[in-house]
Amino acid sequence: MSTSFDQVKGTARPLHRALVAAGYPDLESLHDVPHEKLAALHGVGSRGLERIQAALLERGLSLRGEIPTTAPGGARITAGHTGKNAADIKTHPTEVDPVEYIESLDTPRRVEHGRQLLEIFNRVTGEKPVMWGPSMIGYGQVHYESHTGREGDWFHLGFSPRKAKLTLYGLKDSPGSEELLPKLGKYTVGAGCIYLNKPEDIDLEVLAEMIAEAWRNQPED
Repeated sequence: MSTSFDQVKGTARPLHRALVAAGYPDLESLHDVPHEKLAALHGVGSRGLERIQAALLERGLSLRGEIPTTAPGGARITAGHTGKNAADIKTHPTEVDPVEYIESLDTPRRVEHGRQLLEIFNRVTGEKPVMWGPSMIGYGQVHYESHTGREGDWFHLGFSPRKAKLTLYGLKDSPGSEELLPKLGKYTVGAGCIYLNKPEDIDLEVLAEMIAEAWRNQPED
């Protein structure tokens, strides 16, 4: 399912036209595109990219690299869910069993990778996993509110066994991650995400430490 740029609130037509002219027909096509490449386009500003990135994150996607924020202090994150979500947010928790989802993946390789990550996240957090949208598995409950007043419920940390990359959420910017990331192994990063080709590329004990560190540092009410 694709999302047209005019569905991304707070973005203007010059931004939409610039992205389409550069070969990006919809929001999803921007996943893993370097933000520096987009920022260099005529008609693309920092505030527009910030809102594009927020919409991508709500779908479990991300631009590549660090996205400068124009908001002092960034989004406010609190514990728990409030049920207050921006009307255009399409990604919500579902009743799908994460185990069944992983067992239904299209290749034995993806199934095995999904099993490994599910076991590690389950063991370290001690939390019951929840499916978010069609492909994300989340742990914990948080609510965010941006400087624009946009807000929504989300998960504290989690992962997605995507076809192209295994995506880890909520670990990159947690306390202690700066020290642990160099020990992790082979990975790439996006804004708020860590991408892996396969679990064999990383030290799974370091991953477990990162999960534990992020889980201990959940936001307060």
